[in-house]
Amino acid sequence: MIKSARRVIQMESHALRELSKSLDHQFAKAVHLLLKCRGRVVVTGMGKPGLIGRKISATFASTGTPSLFMHPAEAIHGDFGMVVRSDVVLAISNSGQTEEILRLIPMIKRIGAPVIALTGERNSPLAKNSDCVLYVGVSKEACPMGLAPTTSTTVALAMGDALAVALIERKNFKKEDFALLHPGGTLGRQLLLKVTDVMRTGRSNPVLKSSTKIKDVLITITKSHAGAANIVNGHKKLIGIFTDGDLRRAFRKKKPVLNEPVSQLMTKKPKTIKKDQLATEALRVMEDLEIDELPVVDELGRCVGIVDIQDLLKAGVI
Repeated sequence: MIKSARRVIQMESHALRELSKSLDHQFAKAVHLLLKCRGRVVVTGMGKPGLIGRKISATFASTGTPSLFMHPAEAIHGDFGMVVRSDVVLAISNSGQTEEILRLIPMIKRIGAPVIALTGERNSPLAKNSDCVLYVGVSKEACPMGLAPTTSTTVALAMGDALAVALIERKNFKKEDFALLHPGGTLGRQLLLKVTDVMRTGRSNPVLKSSTKIKDVLITITKSHAGAANIVNGHKKLIGIFTDGDLRRAFRKKKPVLNEPVSQLMTKKPKTIKKDQLATEALRVMEDLEIDELPVVDELGRCVGIVDIQDLLKAGVI
């Protein structure tokens, strides 16, 4: 079984190397057509090439090139309305003779949308009737019968990825742009989530005066389910933070502290962050300083919230 698996992988690897060598001006032409596209890239393919086409279309769409997949059989029964003149059609057919695809070509020509053929036959009807031909031919399928699309679909998928990456580079598409299209993913959360989205405010953000006794600070922290309290002066500007770490250090010195003002034990001039900064920046500061709470202040230095490491964990930033 392992020998068989290695044979398949080696055959497909060889086909990919050959594909790399065969790239020519047609690839550049295809990229140019896609860059000029003012509509969407409409990908179509039947059977296994169709499944590859769906992935290619999804990759385009997620990297800044509007795209959709159109099933060729459904297209000739009404779905062809998806295609407009400003689109570019990427038609995938290994043989270049897929009936459902060929029936679409005259309709596409009538509308005026350019066609990029992704095929394994340069002289096929599809290739001859396309504006650009991307050759993805293979000498043999990995299937022992030479029938099931295996090597050919791998090569077609790689060509689609090559197109998508070329477009990413030409469009200067950045990870921030990627995040906008993936707001629910980890990268989206890392690049879009701000401190204001995760910080604790109101009753969950204990803000106390420096004269407050430690015992009252502890009661307030407990009621708010927070891990620290922000300490402010008479102008509501942050001057310190009191955490359980401060309390433990006082206990180690065996000093009676419960009736002491919090100003005696708090950490003065703590590191802070602004609410419009990224949540990942808050995480970086907390990791660098090995702290679990980070005060949030406004432009005047007034405390407006606090970020707890648990909040970042729940938000998926960590």
